[in-house]
Amino acid sequence: MILLTIGLSLSLIAIGVLFYLNNQLNNQLTKRLERNNKALLALQEEFTQYQIKEKRFHEKDVAKMEIRFDNVARLIKKNEDAIYNVNQKHKNLPETIRNVIGHIEFARPLDKK
Repeated sequence: MILLTIGLSLSLIAIGVLFYLNNQLNNQLTKRLERNNKALLALQEEFTQYQIKEKRFHEKDVAKMEIRFDNVARLIKKNEDAIYNVNQKHKNLPETIRNVIGHIEFARPLDKK
């Protein structure tokens, strides 16, 4: 009878210890899970902010490139206008060159020997 009492009391103590250790393990796992959830939420928020920042940066780059393209197009138009004006100014330049060269080719030498 005494052995039965000792056996029952030891088994109750062992079951209590197992429940206590199981409870502690569950608490630790719950805390780790909560920390992991917080870390994942923080990572998700940081990644979202990164995406927004990159999108804004990309939009700024696109705007800068559009401004550059507008400036280049304006410069090309300005150069085309300048070339057209030079061509209009010197439209009769070939005739002038022919006249000058014609006088030089058919001129008599100044120092006759």
